[in-house]
Amino acid sequence: MSSTTRVKPQAPPRYQLDATLNAHTLGVSSVKFSPDGDWLASASADRRVMIWNVRDKKLEQTLIGHTKGISDVAWSAQGKDLCTASDDLTVKLWDLEKGIEISTFLGHAQWVFSVSYNPRASLIASGSFDETVKLWDTRQATCIRTLPAHSDPVSCVNFAPCGTELISSGFDGLCRIWDTSSGNCKRTITVEDCKPVSFAKYTPNGSYILYSTLDNQIRLFDTKLDKCRKIYKGHQNQKYCIFTSISTRNGKWVVSGSEDASVYIWDLQTSNVGQVLQGHQDAIVAVDTHPTESIIATGCLEKDKSIKLWTDFSTRQ
Repeated sequence: MSSTTRVKPQAPPRYQLDATLNAHTLGVSSVKFSPDGDWLASASADRRVMIWNVRDKKLEQTLIGHTKGISDVAWSAQGKDLCTASDDLTVKLWDLEKGIEISTFLGHAQWVFSVSYNPRASLIASGSFDETVKLWDTRQATCIRTLPAHSDPVSCVNFAPCGTELISSGFDGLCRIWDTSSGNCKRTITVEDCKPVSFAKYTPNGSYILYSTLDNQIRLFDTKLDKCRKIYKGHQNQKYCIFTSISTRNGKWVVSGSEDASVYIWDLQTSNVGQVLQGHQDAIVAVDTHPTESIIATGCLEKDKSIKLWTDFSTRQ
């Protein structure tokens, strides 16, 4: 990704609308594919988590237990458990085989907005509007560490693929990288003009961080060189925390929702827009990419409330 090397553009993707899933009664806040790609979890302001079969597009399971809206959902690496973050100030752990709630984690003083499992599923990180990040032991169902992470609400938490680091982002214009063993802050990334950071996650190789700011920009940050390598523009993002994902199917692409009811797909290396998907009727805040196939899942806010699956059929043999 050297700036002195001309990067050949990839052939643009050709995603098409494959299915529309309707069941939530309020806006969809998060969609996540299971690690094996067979299932899709969706979370909503309607207080429910729904599990969809990716193959036949049918609703298989509904998890009920939160008393207020759910902002985020995450799968364990084994795909047997889920955790959820809610405005009811709790994090819940769910057993999908039994369809029951295993544990409720209490301790945050404001809305819990983001959750992430470590690769071993022994820890869950949660980020809250109380400006803290908490680390929870999944076996003991206890909080083992509270990190005074930000001076404004925490918008996102995400474990690195190695599991030894965690990134948090906040409305204070900072991303922070934490050592999960000691709880020490290893690095602080300061956004230009302290624009609120609405989302952050590691790339699959763990060498870069992709983070979004409420100024219509997504940045790719090189953790080794400590510098921003790419900026992705074209979408609208000034109000909501919108998920961003990376697809490594048939090339390398950055995928994000937008407040103009579209999905934007950028070439990771050239930062050019490769495709714009349209079909939703409200801001798209929930986005995820399939782990092994060219499939994108999106979820929309209150005027729409639907989940859509988009597939690039040209990549199938």
